[in-house]
Amino acid sequence: MVKQSIFGRMAQLAKANINSLLDQAEDPQKMLDQMVRDYTNNIAEAESAVAQTIGNLRMLQDDYNEDVKNAQDWGNKALAASRKADEYRSGGNVADAEKFDNLAKVALQRQIASENEAKSAEPSIASQSEVVDKLKHGLDQMKGKLNELTSKRNELVARSKTAAAQTQVHDALKSIDIMDPTSEVGRFEEKIRREEAKVRGQQELAASSLDAQFNQLEDLGEQTEIEARLAALKSGGTTQAIGAGSGASAARSAVDDADFDKL
Repeated sequence: MVKQSIFGRMAQLAKANINSLLDQAEDPQKMLDQMVRDYTNNIAEAESAVAQTIGNLRMLQDDYNEDVKNAQDWGNKALAASRKADEYRSGGNVADAEKFDNLAKVALQRQIASENEAKSAEPSIASQSEVVDKLKHGLDQMKGKLNELTSKRNELVARSKTAAAQTQVHDALKSIDIMDPTSEVGRFEEKIRREEAKVRGQQELAASSLDAQFNQLEDLGEQTEIEARLAALKSGGTTQAIGAGSGASAARSAVDDADFDKL
């Protein structure tokens, strides 16, 4: 029963379609690793069973060969006893002749017994030899399937490593792609552009504030000149010619002209 069970498992595993099993697997590499372990264990069990079967066959063959040899030996002894009996009979010694004839008969009986034992063992030897051949063939198929599994696993592992390396290279190239705004360089460039824009804004703001300060200084200078001229008029002096100073603005000149018309 044990041999039949192992032989059935050997046949089942040998017929297994690896690609079909891999298509149904969530993780083909793990499944292949498990299948390699299962096949290795089953091969070890099968080898043990085949070795035991071969050992039994060799014992039957040894017994058969011994029976054949015994039959030959007893045949030779029967022939020797028969010749001896003939010699005694030709010499007139009937008693010894009968004695050796009886020995020849005993040897022939034992020869027949050995031949019968050998013949009875022949069917068992033939059957056992057929079983051994099938087991050896099944074992060879399992070893071939194991080699196929191992190659498939190695191929899958190599492809997995290649894919991982390609992904790593792609990610590395993407991180330094200056044309890709999502890359590390792109994000760093965007950060610098924002900082540069902030600096330009600060510069414009500073420039605007400086212009306002200069405008205030110009207005203050004009007012000071006006106060100086007014003081000169009151003291009986004269003012500078128009255009000699910095001059007033167009809007203020318009207001002054209107006021002078009322005089």
